[in-house]
Amino acid sequence: MVRSSRRTKSIGVKVSEANFATLQALAEKEGKPVAEWCREALLEWAEIQQAAPAEPVLLLAELLGLRTILVNLFFKFANAEPVTPTEMQQVIERADAEKFKKALARFKEAKTTLRAGGWDE
Repeated sequence: MVRSSRRTKSIGVKVSEANFATLQALAEKEGKPVAEWCREALLEWAEIQQAAPAEPVLLLAELLGLRTILVNLFFKFANAEPVTPTEMQQVIERADAEKFKKALARFKEAKTTLRAGGWDE
């Protein structure tokens, strides 16, 4: 197999024992060496950062909106309750009204969690 570009540059980072153990466990979970897993994770993160800044928030917002709609409908169906067109419209409107607020809150929570875990060193 011929690669179109060769790896000729190197990036080195120092991490704590705990951070290394976390990275190693994640790499082992995917059956990869730590360096390969880190390279892939770093490049994936770089791609996300190059995306339009709102793109991840929009995607998460849509997923959360869809989840809200489905959970409400499944709850109704599980209780053998009919769903009227008016109720369906209300569920959709509520999901649309809350999805961006929920997405932004999740991103803020994730950022705080990552920092608390020592990843912002």
